[in-house]
Amino acid sequence: MSPVILPIAILVPIIGGALILPIRFKNNRAREIYSEAVVVLTSILVWAALMLLKGRPITVYSFTSGFSITFAVDGLGSLFAGMVSLMWPLVMLYAFSYMREESRKNSFFAFYVMTYGAALGIALSADMVTMYVFYEMLTLVTIPLVSYYGNHESMFAGRKYAAYTIGGAALAFFPVVLVTQMSGGGAFVYGGNLLPGYSATLMRVAFVFGFFGFGAKAAVFPLYSWLPTASVAPTPVTALLHAVAVVNAGVFAVMRMTYYAFGTDLMRGSKEQLLCLAFSVFSLLFGAVMALKERHFKRRLAFSTMSNLSYMLFGTMLMTPMGFEAGMAHMVFHGVIKMSLFLCAGAFMHKTHKNYIYEVNGVGKKMPVTFVCYTLGALSLTGIPLFCGFISKWELLMAGADEGSAAGLFGAGALIASAFLCAMYTLTISVRAFFPADMKNQFAGCARDDADLLMLLPIVVFTVVNVGLGIFPGGIMGIIGNIAGGA
Repeated sequence: MSPVILPIAILVPIIGGALILPIRFKNNRAREIYSEAVVVLTSILVWAALMLLKGRPITVYSFTSGFSITFAVDGLGSLFAGMVSLMWPLVMLYAFSYMREESRKNSFFAFYVMTYGAALGIALSADMVTMYVFYEMLTLVTIPLVSYYGNHESMFAGRKYAAYTIGGAALAFFPVVLVTQMSGGGAFVYGGNLLPGYSATLMRVAFVFGFFGFGAKAAVFPLYSWLPTASVAPTPVTALLHAVAVVNAGVFAVMRMTYYAFGTDLMRGSKEQLLCLAFSVFSLLFGAVMALKERHFKRRLAFSTMSNLSYMLFGTMLMTPMGFEAGMAHMVFHGVIKMSLFLCAGAFMHKTHKNYIYEVNGVGKKMPVTFVCYTLGALSLTGIPLFCGFISKWELLMAGADEGSAAGLFGAGALIASAFLCAMYTLTISVRAFFPADMKNQFAGCARDDADLLMLLPIVVFTVVNVGLGIFPGGIMGIIGNIAGGA
């Protein structure tokens, strides 16, 4: 198979999504069929490329010597691209139901589909420049989604999101240029790609710029506040923003930079590594505390996302194979769990027109499938055995303990504290939903009225995957372990 399929897989959703804007569809169904067809075709092309094109780069365009747009398939990129390509078609189905009564649907679905292409561009980039170009593109195509409703709150969220993520990218531009110059092109090579003769001090400072720059999308402290603010967007947007596309793109970029550009030998044991570890640990605790305080349903889940993203950054910043493996595992498993939780929250808000946690009281009997799935996701996110969240959190604990430094051990302790807080801020919602106080049951006597099939199908699928990966984690953990070893 020709490697040209790689840029085709990325261009299909970008061009296919852009074409939605001028088309006058006869009805919702025509738009939905077109959008789903573009997304499914893209996923088919992606999986064909992942299975057949490993290690075969293709350069699409060259700016100048060392600066080009080049794509390739490797282990880490396959993991992220595979994850995105499986989730997007399912969440599109949810979006069809959620957005059916909304206006400006052409604009919504156009940018929603284009976002898929930008995320794939990041995943399948072969070098720092290509990743950076699509990293910026991801910001640009998601701004209209964050500000979709067009009211004051949405426009403010869009401006804030743009300021934080574009500002973060500006910080990351320094290490992108430096690595490209110091490596003869910036191609991703496991273990690092820097040529002899660089200044170790300068490169370590540049790494910190990259950690916080790319980390802005991963909501690392203090660059986090755009994430809860962005929860004003429609739930299909926040699910992808907070579970897969944007936030995981930030973590993915940090992983690329750490293990495939700078290399851990340069950073391990340095003050700069300790600084990045400290901010990762603080962020995961801070996010958990803020989630516990938050009373808005989606904003609570957004702060939870901040906390769990820093779990991944903690594993990455340990700069050990165990830490890298644990960080990747949590990226995948958290994506599955949090997708389910956000879709459940969105279904509740869509059906009841309520937004706050105190308004959940008694809704479990009205929406039993939605809130049973929510509860299973909450158990997994807490780290209860037989769910996939337990697997990745256990791996992170073991990685912190194995690393052996005071920072690693303190981080492991912070993970335990954060898991306790997670149980409090997630499972209390389930208790309210199924066991409300008699005087506070807001749905007493209401007939069962769960979400419709298009909403429930993705929720149930992600829940089944959550449980399945928890019971049978060997296959995916074997793949992740091979990637962490350089495969």
